[in-house]
Amino acid sequence: QLQASGGGLVQAGGSLRLSCAASGRTFRSYDMAWFRQAPGKERDFVAAVTWSAVNTYYADSVKGRFAISRDNTKNTVTLQMNSLKPEDTAVYYCAATTFYSGSHYSSDFALWGQGTLVTVSS
Repeated sequence: QLQASGGGLVQAGGSLRLSCAASGRTFRSYDMAWFRQAPGKERDFVAAVTWSAVNTYYADSVKGRFAISRDNTKNTVTLQMNSLKPEDTAVYYCAATTFYSGSHYSSDFALWGQGTLVTVSS
């Protein structure tokens, strides 16, 4: 089970830190990712981190602004979001897969959290 938190309202240029807490002993077996879905749009890939935290992946739209990390001792994955823009407004979801292939398809991820809303005002 995945539980996302940390969303809220922030002005453009500001920062937010999202967290995803996972239950269960197998967290370190999963590659983790964040997706987001804006109103009326499809769910888009944001970032991913492999089980060992050695490799990270980012959508072009967030490279240099967002950073994904994980702590396998605490069963958490974090998304640090800096220099936020109004177009970053969306519901953010954490997701897990047993093997991340590098794709950006949400269908590759079997486990999902409930989402946390991020609103960036201009």
